[in-house]
Amino acid sequence: MREILTFSTSRREILVDITEPVQAVVTRSGIREGVACLYAQGATAALMIQENWDESVQTDVVNLLRKLIPRGVWLHDAQDGNGDAHLKAGLVGPSETIPVIGGKLGLSTWQNIFFCEFDGPRSERRVVCTLIQTG
Repeated sequence: MREILTFSTSRREILVDITEPVQAVVTRSGIREGVACLYAQGATAALMIQENWDESVQTDVVNLLRKLIPRGVWLHDAQDGNGDAHLKAGLVGPSETIPVIGGKLGLSTWQNIFFCEFDGPRSERRVVCTLIQTG
């Protein structure tokens, strides 16, 4: 089964929690045992599994990437001013694979799935959710 999640982002750099909509896809699929393969479409976006307890970890991720990959110093900036966004997305990566166990995402208590926006705000971002049944 495949479904595409579509949503907007509100800031240039932000981690958006997409755990609930992904779980809703799993629930609609009826798959009890398998894997959820997630893929962020877009060269300036990524996916990350990270702590969900409070927003400090997400803020720390954005701040770290800003320090590691600053804005305005890359060759690609001459084209459209977002060289840093491409590098951040490449470093974090566009995909995550999560086990489906008993019809639920196999995340731990403190894990959620985050869409990483590095070139927003955007009116439309897409995550392809492909579910594969194994049991």
